[in-house]
Amino acid sequence: MDASTTGFKPQNRAAPLTALADLPFAAMVQGLLAMADIALLIDSGGVILDLALGFAEMAPLPVTAWPGRPWRDTVVADNRGKIDAMLAGDPEPARWRLVNHSLDDGELPIRYRLLPAGPGHWLAIGQDQRHLASQQQRLIAAQQAMERDTLQLRQAEARYRLLFAATSEAVLIVDPAEGTVLDANPAALRLIGSGGAVGLGLATLVHPDSRATVGRLLAQAVDQASPVRVRLPGGDNCLLSVATVQQDWGQVLLARLRVQPGDRQPAQRRLDDLLERMPDAFVLTDADLRILACNQAFIDLLHKPRGAVIRTPLNAHFGQPGMDVALLAAELAGDGRVQRFVTTVRRGGDAGECAVSVAAVSARDGAVMRHGFSLQAVSASVPPLRQTPRSVEQLTSLVGHMALKDIVRESTDLIERLCIEAALQQTGDNRASAAEMLGLSRQSLYAKLHRHHLGNLDHSDE
Repeated sequence: MDASTTGFKPQNRAAPLTALADLPFAAMVQGLLAMADIALLIDSGGVILDLALGFAEMAPLPVTAWPGRPWRDTVVADNRGKIDAMLAGDPEPARWRLVNHSLDDGELPIRYRLLPAGPGHWLAIGQDQRHLASQQQRLIAAQQAMERDTLQLRQAEARYRLLFAATSEAVLIVDPAEGTVLDANPAALRLIGSGGAVGLGLATLVHPDSRATVGRLLAQAVDQASPVRVRLPGGDNCLLSVATVQQDWGQVLLARLRVQPGDRQPAQRRLDDLLERMPDAFVLTDADLRILACNQAFIDLLHKPRGAVIRTPLNAHFGQPGMDVALLAAELAGDGRVQRFVTTVRRGGDAGECAVSVAAVSARDGAVMRHGFSLQAVSASVPPLRQTPRSVEQLTSLVGHMALKDIVRESTDLIERLCIEAALQQTGDNRASAAEMLGLSRQSLYAKLHRHHLGNLDHSDE
């Protein structure tokens, strides 16, 4: 059989095979099986009349029982629409469709192309896709394995971060080439009194007198140099040890700082013990008003664990952080001290707010600015005399610490609160008279009392 007798042109695969309609089915598919693994002869009703297999591996499959069955019944239920579309649609231009045949022990994926095979007949040539399905399964398995490895890596990293943060020993991860800090745990930040150490040189985190010692230690780190005594910016002496740690992506230096109990002077130890045991709350902050240390009285006042307080901004614990902290910062910047500043602190749990009187002072520790705050709870029976900005000078001192709109908004809130307090005081806590005095309805007054947390609203005279 050649091209002159059949009219078939192999180089034009898109040409219709109508010239093969008079040939027997076996002869018609003989050339097509070279590119197909299976060929089906289908009548106009979609019933398989005959089939031919292109290679021996298809023979053990139960495909030989398909003749006499509707083609759509041999595939899985959700693929029958594809069979119906191929039989009902225009086969020109024909395209490949992937369907899954239903077998007793699984599925058989075959990609079909439907061609006309004479009046009322179709020829479906198919290519076995099991090797592609196997590759896809291996790819999916590899992706799942990668996802499991990634999850295990993230869990290990989370455990490392948890241990790194929870350990009481001051630990820093240092780049051996640059000498810069890659990571530092909270214990290290508390010890060196720095708001952030990442990206800074390790030598810059100690006292200037000890920087040359740190430089020499980093240069000898690969030789497991012995610990050296260095001085911290706050004046404490400690032992600094550096060790090389091998990572998958290179080497890092593990730097550890250990304060020796005998390094602190007796007077300094007594002062620390005194501050810890004093009845008034005491807080030490850096120049940005971020808490560096506090005593037990401050922890008891906030009803929060010490770990949730250290390294947090001081304004995170004030009742009205914007105005109060701006006033404190302005007065500390101007006079270096604050006395009898009355505000409120937010306590943890359901404890609500507590009125406190604040005294503060600023001092330099070498080149580092520190702020100390003493907070004393105000008795509920004594009406708080809130330190308010009553002069133009006090209001203008907030410029540079707060945006204009924030100064106006919080000043308005403060004036509103003071006016309501004054009206309640003048009327003997008669809210109806206070509302009339302020030109408000009783509902508006109650809403403002709720907003400013004023009055005993559980026993209102509504």
